[in-house]
Amino acid sequence: MAVGIGHPVDPSDTAEFAALAASAGTVVVGSVLASRPRPDPKYFVGTGKAEEIRAFAEVNRADLILVDRTLTPSQERNLEKLTGRRVLDRNGLILDIFAQRAMSFEGKLQVELAQLSHLATRLVRGWTHLERQKGGIGLRGPGETQLETDRRLIAKRIRTLRARLEKLDRQRDTGRHVRREVPVPTVALVGYTNAGKSTLFNALTGSSSYVADQLFATLDPTVRRVELSGVGEVVLADTVGFVRALPHELVAAFRSTLQEARDADLLLHVVDASDPLRDERIEQVREVLRGIGAGDIRELLVFNKIDLSGDQPRTILGADGIASQAWAAAASGAGLDLLREAMAHAVRPNQVRLKLHLQLQAAAVRSDLYKRNAVRSERQCDDGSWDLEVELDLTEIAKLSGVKGVNVVQTAPSHEQRVA
Repeated sequence: MAVGIGHPVDPSDTAEFAALAASAGTVVVGSVLASRPRPDPKYFVGTGKAEEIRAFAEVNRADLILVDRTLTPSQERNLEKLTGRRVLDRNGLILDIFAQRAMSFEGKLQVELAQLSHLATRLVRGWTHLERQKGGIGLRGPGETQLETDRRLIAKRIRTLRARLEKLDRQRDTGRHVRREVPVPTVALVGYTNAGKSTLFNALTGSSSYVADQLFATLDPTVRRVELSGVGEVVLADTVGFVRALPHELVAAFRSTLQEARDADLLLHVVDASDPLRDERIEQVREVLRGIGAGDIRELLVFNKIDLSGDQPRTILGADGIASQAWAAAASGAGLDLLREAMAHAVRPNQVRLKLHLQLQAAAVRSDLYKRNAVRSERQCDDGSWDLEVELDLTEIAKLSGVKGVNVVQTAPSHEQRVA
């Protein structure tokens, strides 16, 4: 069932909801559309439309009714009572898909936390018919005891899950801290679900992450290192796909996964170039990014699937002269070389090539430059000192300027000039 509030139902929203239902493993037997100026407090839709849904479900022998809206517990319960069938709203459907897809220990914990947070509110409201048993002495019936027991069990499990996830988050943060010690740039893939992020991730890294033509095919974050010409190693992180009206319980539960996007030096925002609603999808993803505090990170729009859209591989520079768009096809490999150049251009926009002369007392600096993959060539002098040709960001050069035994000999053209 799809309901437009204040406007007719958007066909693209209906198609996406059908794809969500298919991803959950259901067989869609039909749909009922409705439009209302405002939600009805009892059924969300009006009484007449609710009866139509009941009759439609009976004729088509449907055993589950999916609603492309967020229902209150009472609305969900009223619809179930009227239709005699289980009713699942949009949030419940997405939570069910996530429960099926999560493979790692952390992913399963995150999904369980989201499900219990969702259930806790519905449990409390679902037992409101017993509230009249509260009150004075002798009026505390077994119903309230059961309610309090369920509340307590859920609250205890939620605390346990949060503690475990916080521990895992600290471990993940340790890994991020190590990466910051040796400043390797981090690039996070973000985008609307089914835009081809995992396919692109595999194409860039040579890995074999799970790929399927369905919504939320992968949930667990995957991190790999990839070599970029002129930059060296960068860390590439594949994150969970976004979707319209992503339940806030999931955004909260997957905070550690989304942290990869928050801490990234560059966001590869993957877009399905063949999607007629790609502009809307771009804005919906950016809205989620703003919500998790990643709205100000540099973004490189990657228009994927150009083999389906008929576009040609190319890159486009933004107003600051840095790559802002790349058009490619991860499945066929078209435009991936241009994309790698654009990534190198965007992840280190202020990088320059320069020559350094290091005295023996600066041997630790030399070792650090090699750890960063910043050295492009080296010549050892007769006195044991070194002449190095390196590529570094301007901020890193500023840090080296005051180090004893380090002398800047010559600065070459900037990285962005060479790439362009």
